[in-house]
Amino acid sequence: MTPMPLTGTGTGTGPTRCADSDFEIRFASTPRGARLASHCLHSWGHPYGSETNSSVSLVVAELAANAVTHGRVPGRDVLLRLVRSDGLVRIEVSDTRGERAPVVRAAGDGEEAGRGLVIVCALAEM
Repeated sequence: MTPMPLTGTGTGTGPTRCADSDFEIRFASTPRGARLASHCLHSWGHPYGSETNSSVSLVVAELAANAVTHGRVPGRDVLLRLVRSDGLVRIEVSDTRGERAPVVRAAGDGEEAGRGLVIVCALAEM
């Protein structure tokens, strides 16, 4: 299978491609990474709206949002990488704030934030 070009480009990295088993993009503080991940999963045979595509897209969106919200350093991008192997999809999201590891916490009643990593834990094998 020939690598499939995706629409658009990453931030300064040239055209984004979804290869047979690997997808990588650097991006700034936008929801673009989750959309491109969903497109790549679709090209890997997990159609839009399928359980796999929806779950992976949700995990990517949450991890990317955390990276750009809590790990953002002005002028540096977030890295999103998907790798498929043996029927699994590995999701990697990294930011430039290595000293600040994510923390799963229980959000209190009325709090608008603090539930994302609980959702990630429910959907992903770690």
